[in-house]
Amino acid sequence: MIKIREAIIKDFDILSNLDKHINANQLKNKIESKEIFVLLNDNKIIGYLRYNLFWDEHPFMNMLFLLSDYRKMGFGKKIVSYWEQEMKEKGYKMLMLSTLSNEDSQHFYRKLGYKDIGGFIMPKEPLELIMFKEISNETD
Repeated sequence: MIKIREAIIKDFDILSNLDKHINANQLKNKIESKEIFVLLNDNKIIGYLRYNLFWDEHPFMNMLFLLSDYRKMGFGKKIVSYWEQEMKEKGYKMLMLSTLSNEDSQHFYRKLGYKDIGGFIMPKEPLELIMFKEISNETD
């Protein structure tokens, strides 16, 4: 059975093994700040979504990850939709995220209604695309 919930401290070890883009202290802070959602299949974590606030104002998805066996099955859309609804209920009107221009995920996000608004290039990296989506006028 598929379920989505906020990450809890008991998830720390699993998340720290899956997420190599954040150090242990930051990960603990994200869990305590309720800025990570986990996707579970029969109570086993199969993916997660981590975010923060861009300019302390707009939810910004930092990471969306699914175990390879669960990709291209609609689970990414499910957890992103869950995050969008949670942010809408908290009163946010715009969401942001970024993805590398050489990754297929940009097409996934566009299908979900995200629009390109710019980008930047880090040394020795491809273009990082910045995307946004307004959620204030959407119907449930």
